[in-house]
Amino acid sequence: MKIVGQRGESDLATVYIGELSDGELIEFVESVQPPVPQSEKWVLIVSTLKGCPVNCPICDAGTSYAGKLSFGEIIGQIDYMVRKRYTNGKVPVSKFKIQFARMGDPAFNPAVLDVLQELPFVYDAPGLLPSISTIAPRGCDDFWDKLTYVKNRLYGNGRFQMQFSIHTSSEDSRGELVPCSTLSFAEMSEWGEEFFNSGDRKISLNFAAVKGYPVDPAVIADLFSPEYFMVKLTPVNPTHSSMSRGLFGVINPDSPETADELVSGFRDAGFDIILSIGETRENRIGSNCGMYVGRLSSNREEKAPQKPAVRMALSHARPERHRWE
Repeated sequence: MKIVGQRGESDLATVYIGELSDGELIEFVESVQPPVPQSEKWVLIVSTLKGCPVNCPICDAGTSYAGKLSFGEIIGQIDYMVRKRYTNGKVPVSKFKIQFARMGDPAFNPAVLDVLQELPFVYDAPGLLPSISTIAPRGCDDFWDKLTYVKNRLYGNGRFQMQFSIHTSSEDSRGELVPCSTLSFAEMSEWGEEFFNSGDRKISLNFAAVKGYPVDPAVIADLFSPEYFMVKLTPVNPTHSSMSRGLFGVINPDSPETADELVSGFRDAGFDIILSIGETRENRIGSNCGMYVGRLSSNREEKAPQKPAVRMALSHARPERHRWE
């Protein structure tokens, strides 16, 4: 993999574009959260697929799909960003979060599980916090079973973050925002309660609330127990896809008070709440869901400095040693 483009601001976020051996482009991101210093919180967001087969209307990743990334192609993204800052692989960051949430839903790719198995042995990173964000596609039972095994074995006591992106309290309406066969809310709830162990972080229910699509805290409270689940509220990012389809968010990132009604409703229903509103500068950088790779794909002559090839074959990464029980 070669780095063929990047853009960003060092005090906020940098998007990297990698060209794979087959010519496909992927992107991955490193970010901080001002005013929290990078030494306290550092977030890496990596791709797991070459595009995405789902084509959700608020996300640009689904404009094309060319298959799954390999173990080496996933961990290579992480290794590139880590070794740029920490050549010896020691990451002295209090909260070192790796999100499998850039291009593609991780549940479609079993190689994600191999990466999760290796990470604690590849890096000396006491603050390591992997994060899986998924729409919960149907037909991935083996992935859910193995993810539970890996979490329990390696990431107990709050060192793992699980998120279901559901966006609306109406399952019928969700089919428009997530045009894919997924687990029902009842199935997500049942699985989440089995996944959760004492000491774990609560499973996040993410709502990028879209105008015209219902978000009813009472409906969610009937299906998901606040004992095991929490709620995360986010704006709808101004992606090419969302803008072209006229989809706008309930939460205005420039006016956080637009989230007050939802925050109060979910809090009254007993849920812990995270209101996640990032820097609007990220929209210009493209580190939110708007795909910088799409712009580069349409104009390969765009300024794209060639970088050294990413080290893909890690001597200490041994996916063949995994044995699932």
